[in-house]
Amino acid sequence: MTRYLKEFFGDIHVLIMTVLLIAGFVFIAQDMGKWTTWLALILGLLTYTAAEYFNHRFIFHMKTPQNPLLLKFIKRIHFDHHVDPRNLKLLFLPVWYSLPQIVVVAIIVYAIFGNMTVTIAYACGIAAMLLYYEWAHYAAHQPINPKTPWGKRMKKMHLWHHFQNEDYWYGVTNPVYDKLLGTYRDQKEVEKSKTARNLEKRT
Repeated sequence: MTRYLKEFFGDIHVLIMTVLLIAGFVFIAQDMGKWTTWLALILGLLTYTAAEYFNHRFIFHMKTPQNPLLLKFIKRIHFDHHVDPRNLKLLFLPVWYSLPQIVVVAIIVYAIFGNMTVTIAYACGIAAMLLYYEWAHYAAHQPINPKTPWGKRMKKMHLWHHFQNEDYWYGVTNPVYDKLLGTYRDQKEVEKSKTARNLEKRT
């Protein structure tokens, strides 16, 4: 496991988000006794679970764009990951994609509440869940045997998404949105897709 932890935190995108998360917690540490701080943190966690599903389903799996720049972008973000699922250079979300989204949402939260502690706590919740997502995603594509039934189930679901049918099982950390929005099915009832390993070829 030590090898995998070193590999995981050795990725520059994971490392940057980890450092920023630690800095955020240092900033809000003196206010951790306030319920508003905890509420903001929890709402940040929940926000990321929704973003995880909707980004994956509607952005990462968009129709193959004709614009060369947009195609290059989506290939780096996700299409090429389906072609080569274990390639570490394609596995983690680049910080240039994730961080601006967190900043924009944080600006909106600050504009609404005018409280820097609440804003940073909310951003910390998002960043913490993002790192959990990155670990769950990493573990799904490595020869790691999750210790919990939940972890085992989520790993199976994600591998079904990659190797059986790309139109189901978008959740990586949880199946809630899949079940609510009709993209969760019994694996035995879903036919094998010819384009699961090459999203560019979808018509």
